[in-house]
Amino acid sequence: MPRLTEQEQQEIIRFLEADKPLPDKYRFLLFEEKREVELVWNSKTSEVCSIVLPFQVIEQVDEPRAEKPEQTALQQGLFDERGRQLKGWTNKLIWGDNKLILSSLKNGPLREEIEKQGGLKLIYIDPPFDVGADFSMDIEIGGDTFTKKPNILEEIAYRDTWGKGADSFIAMIYERLALMRDLLAEDGSIYVHCDWRVNTGIKLILEDVFGRNNFQREIGLSTGWALGFKTSANNWIRQHDTIYYYSKCKIDFIFNRQYGEYPVDYTKRARKDENGRLWVDQSLGNISNEKLDAMKKEGRVFETKTGGWRKKQYLDEMEGVLLGDIWTDISPINSQAIENLQYPTQKPEALLERIIKASSNEGDLVADFFCGSGTTAAVAEKLGRKWIACDLGRFAIHTTRKRMIQVQRELKKDSKPYLAFEVLNLGKYERQFFFGVPANIPQEQQEKLLEAKYEKYVDLILEGYSAQRIEGHRLLHGKKAGRFVHVGPLNVPVTKTLVEEVFEECRENIITQVDILGFEFEMGLVPYIKDELRQQGVEIRFRYIPREVFDKRAVVKGQVKFYDVAYMQVKPQINGKTVKIELTNFTTYYTQDDLEELEQSLKRGSSKVVIENGQITKLAKDSNGILKRELLTEKWTDWIDYWAVDFDYESKKEIIRLNENDQVKEVWTGNYIFENLWQSFRTKKNPKIELVTAPHTFAKAGKYKIMVKVVDIVGVDTSHVVELEIK
Repeated sequence: MPRLTEQEQQEIIRFLEADKPLPDKYRFLLFEEKREVELVWNSKTSEVCSIVLPFQVIEQVDEPRAEKPEQTALQQGLFDERGRQLKGWTNKLIWGDNKLILSSLKNGPLREEIEKQGGLKLIYIDPPFDVGADFSMDIEIGGDTFTKKPNILEEIAYRDTWGKGADSFIAMIYERLALMRDLLAEDGSIYVHCDWRVNTGIKLILEDVFGRNNFQREIGLSTGWALGFKTSANNWIRQHDTIYYYSKCKIDFIFNRQYGEYPVDYTKRARKDENGRLWVDQSLGNISNEKLDAMKKEGRVFETKTGGWRKKQYLDEMEGVLLGDIWTDISPINSQAIENLQYPTQKPEALLERIIKASSNEGDLVADFFCGSGTTAAVAEKLGRKWIACDLGRFAIHTTRKRMIQVQRELKKDSKPYLAFEVLNLGKYERQFFFGVPANIPQEQQEKLLEAKYEKYVDLILEGYSAQRIEGHRLLHGKKAGRFVHVGPLNVPVTKTLVEEVFEECRENIITQVDILGFEFEMGLVPYIKDELRQQGVEIRFRYIPREVFDKRAVVKGQVKFYDVAYMQVKPQINGKTVKIELTNFTTYYTQDDLEELEQSLKRGSSKVVIENGQITKLAKDSNGILKRELLTEKWTDWIDYWAVDFDYESKKEIIRLNENDQVKEVWTGNYIFENLWQSFRTKKNPKIELVTAPHTFAKAGKYKIMVKVVDIVGVDTSHVVELEIK
């Protein structure tokens, strides 16, 4: 018997001819598969991202160990003479879109490395779920606080996702959860932290992705609000978040029982034996008469009034009370907490400690793909687990990097083991991906494709920069407010040679002002231009092309901000083969606010801290409407949040692994890895920055390149290379 009547067939034809969607009933009539319950939203698809992009190593961090000569056989060869890790798993801190990161982890060469560690055993995520989420951060400067706004990528990815409705958030998280499921080991599990805004949707998505049979627990986490604290609420006081716990498989997943302290009502009902030891009575269960007789002799049972026997369970022999799925003993982070990093979504370490201990073992690999301030990574390191952490926000990655260096230092101080970690991104390969240039084809083919798309690329960058396209020049592509514009290459840094060619074309055409836009710039370009080319009649301004330029929504809204490249000055102090590096100056042109616009909109009796052209200013308007400006960044050091040095920059080549024709191929990118050999950074406990490094002694004479990296208080990094000869 046909599934469709003639009337139904004619109705389908009419809908198709009218270019209208078919009624829902035809989903069940046209397809064999029938589901009793199905989760459906606009644009739902079973396809997930399968892109594979190579990971580029931005930095390697490893606090040197003071290893003893009597290392075990397992440790031999693991560390070099400096106590830095030579081989084995290196923890991963990855900056970028977690959809592309997850897809590249799942389908790329790094998957093999993950499997060698036994697979990914545990994932914890706390995805953004607040419709009106504010991803700004308060940063202290002097005695005041300024608000660092989120970058546009974060804002669009999170806030605009919600602005389009719940289905866009569901589509976003569904694809990522499907990728996470495929990355998990068979005995692995996932914990998803959410609250009342998305509980229902998240639960349905998790059930769709992991299956109803793999649901383990719904954990209620107390938010710490006391009853009656929110007196203005005309409703029940909200007192908990929800954490959904799912396993990859129904049975044989990792779970270690966790115990809590004895509650007061538990110890109150405890009794004392003749020696004063506390015990509570417990059921004996099914035991043999022989075992019961033995327990009687040991005095470990007592007879009840009804003639039965029960066990004496001594409290000092128990680990505590078995924990359930309502957690009231984990306090939120308060403003005075030592672990407080002033990161808006930061979770307490005690929460992650419980989850990691319960669902992984020492040496296991755990991950957090919305890592924020890095709590998961920090706790995993302290508990002897390996980790992968990633985030879209530059400042989240910087916060986590500082935190993990501090964790390494603390573990080193306590003579406990720790692993090196590396900071990764998808770099130029992500940019090429936006233009349809795959990474798994030979370099020559990549170059040909990029060349074919070059004009489209230049037009996109000029549109983001709000510049007009011009013709008739070889290297000058556009013009904005009287300044000419050159768009630098997509996949390589702007070099000194390119700058000199732009300079010559400007001089030949009597052009005095030009902006050179680029994703990366060769080391040392800014002081070179500042000291030389400007004196020859051409003012050249370097500006970073932000990643936001690839998001059409950001371009249309005029939210893409290009900012000038900062520059630094350093001074080597050489004494024989020993060198110290002194940081002597740092200048930034970072702009977040429009000072004049804020002067007009600022209310009387209020103040605001703003950033414009590398200056942080406190703007105040008194009750009479009189404005007062106070410069907060009085010294260049106020801008420094972190700086680090690699004393032998070109000693370690950056090797990436590519899949070409189903073969894994190792390729040198032409770049070198920044090995973080020394660093100084601000913490809540110690806000001071050292301006001179510890001494570094070179083993032999020769020419060396020393790389210095500075990260400012808004998370933007700047690098500089010093060349010197050791005799």
